[in-house]
Amino acid sequence: MVKSTKDYFDSRPGEGRKGSPLLINLSFVFAKPTGISTYATSLFPYLQSLEPTLLVAQDYPNYQCYPIRGNLTPEQGRIGHLRRLLWTQFQLPRIYEELGARLLFSPVPEMPLYSKCRGVVMVHDLIPLRFPKLRSPLTLYFRSILPQVLQQAECIICNSTATERDITDFYGISDRKIVPIPLAYNKEHFHPITTTPQQSYFLYIGRHDPYKNLHRLISAFGKIQNSSDCQLWLAGSPDRRYTPQLKRQVAELGLTERVKFLDYVPYNQLPRIIGEAIALVFPSLWEGFGLPVLEAMACGTPVITSNLSSLPEVAGNAALLIDPYNTQEITAAMKAIATDDTLRSHLRILSLQRASQFSWAKTGAATVAVLQQYLP
Repeated sequence: MVKSTKDYFDSRPGEGRKGSPLLINLSFVFAKPTGISTYATSLFPYLQSLEPTLLVAQDYPNYQCYPIRGNLTPEQGRIGHLRRLLWTQFQLPRIYEELGARLLFSPVPEMPLYSKCRGVVMVHDLIPLRFPKLRSPLTLYFRSILPQVLQQAECIICNSTATERDITDFYGISDRKIVPIPLAYNKEHFHPITTTPQQSYFLYIGRHDPYKNLHRLISAFGKIQNSSDCQLWLAGSPDRRYTPQLKRQVAELGLTERVKFLDYVPYNQLPRIIGEAIALVFPSLWEGFGLPVLEAMACGTPVITSNLSSLPEVAGNAALLIDPYNTQEITAAMKAIATDDTLRSHLRILSLQRASQFSWAKTGAATVAVLQQYLP
């Protein structure tokens, strides 16, 4: 039983040793990584030249690690976020001082306020402001605390020019303080496969969230005629409020046998599921980057995605761009890819060419260049 608030966010002892001038905050990383955790764990190996100290709940060999509790992550739900918020504001400044740090890099937009901590933060998107949820703690954080974090930060890294524009538009932050650095993908993991598909299916990867636009995707899929053997697979963690609505919609449209809810797909299974799909369909209403689009292109899988936000930045000319509010456009794109072998082959070539322009080495080098500017 937890006997005090301190138990929620206090760190395990750091044995009083000194760390490097740079701390990397990985307090939010957990066992089932999604976009932000994937970004952080893929990036920090390329920051090794800066000899950072990692603030982590697990040990990473060959890195200097400062152990913290593992109950600060989204995996614990709202209480995990609350614990991390308290830990960030009250315990992290002590760690910063204890280790003699001179800069904190946070791959999420969090850092201690009203402290001596100098920090560079990463902003992935402003979805909680674009699509606010009533009584959502995340929306409250983005409205009340994040503006102070961004004002205090030495520099703000973001993942696209679309996110850069959002930061300036919503918060009035000068773009001189913001550096867009694109994300990347693991080339050893995501690449074309040679297996023969056992099933013909379109694929969506991501959370079940209203702004992900899955209700329109399901409606668009339901309008595809003469394709009774074609399925739609929805891979991603369910939402207790939105997912039941989607399942009711599927039943009402008579698509129960053709739409599969896969839940969270482990990272090691993603390349096969992506590589065997007819296409990735990602009609999100807004994204800070859209990592599934890049990972699908790296597998040579055709992509259908939105013509809004950062998604054209990622896809370039290698995808079919659709108006995500227009169900007919989504249907037409799916029909075209399902029936046109030449189009699929053309998109496969373009996808691989486009994906080759992204790498974690490039992302890491650009991030190192930013951090070096603020390491005294």
